[in-house]
Amino acid sequence: MTFELRHFLQFKDITREELDYLFERTRRIKKRFKSYQRYWPLQDRTLVMIFEKASTRTRLSFEAGMHQLGGAAIYLNTKDSQLGRGEPVEDAAQVISRMSDIVMIRTYEQEILERFAGHSRVPVINGLTNQFHPCQILADIYTYIDHRGSIQGKTVAWIGDSNNVCQTWLQAAQVLDFKVQVSTPPGYEVDAAIAGNLDSKHFAHFADPHEAARGADLVTTDVWTSMGFEAENEKRHHAFSDWQVDEAMMRGARDDALFMHCLPAHRGEEVAAGVIDGPQSVVWDEAENRLHTQKALMEFLLMGVIDD
Repeated sequence: MTFELRHFLQFKDITREELDYLFERTRRIKKRFKSYQRYWPLQDRTLVMIFEKASTRTRLSFEAGMHQLGGAAIYLNTKDSQLGRGEPVEDAAQVISRMSDIVMIRTYEQEILERFAGHSRVPVINGLTNQFHPCQILADIYTYIDHRGSIQGKTVAWIGDSNNVCQTWLQAAQVLDFKVQVSTPPGYEVDAAIAGNLDSKHFAHFADPHEAARGADLVTTDVWTSMGFEAENEKRHHAFSDWQVDEAMMRGARDDALFMHCLPAHRGEEVAAGVIDGPQSVVWDEAENRLHTQKALMEFLLMGVIDD
């Protein structure tokens, strides 16, 4: 049986129909997990996790997820491997993909990921780059669906830096047909060259963050200073001081609006404690769902569509 090699490097790499399938598989896999039912479709399969950027949630969710599917996970830090000593990415991809079944990479530049995938014999997953964070948005959208139903036609308010998470939300809006209302400080606007073709049906920019959140079904944000931009920390704290998601901003959203944050969070900076710890917050479900959506993703990339 021939099987098409697929990678997940950007959110748009998976079609709307395939995403619907993945969200349903996530529901079933999560239900089995909660019912303590053993499910080992990836028995004897090996995931290699390559980290150039440190992580808590990404490593834990992928490593635990692979074990829960019956497989094994191997952690590699670039500082402790030949990748950190100048081995070409292309050579590393040739070797690693001959010794494993699937690879997840968390690195800085999207180009590194794409070069690796271009020389890999097995599926490659983007665990995060400076440009995109597709696994996070996969979990975020599943979390919304789990709480509120379909996200099609809904409005998501993004408050803060137009970082990799924001850029991925914009891609997801195009694929799943919803709107993202973005508010960033001057100088931190969305880069259309990264996000892709942006149209008024799926994207709007607001100078005032309260206007961006008005009427939204979901309000979401991230830290003001992402990993790799620490030198800009003081400058960013000054620029973003009016972009905190607080109770007043949430009152402008719909009464049943949810709040999300990919974590780690800084209470009193990008989000008020009363919001992230409040009744509209689903951040802990969101964090847990990284585990379940990534299990569905790995199953899909290695086995295709299955019905059980």
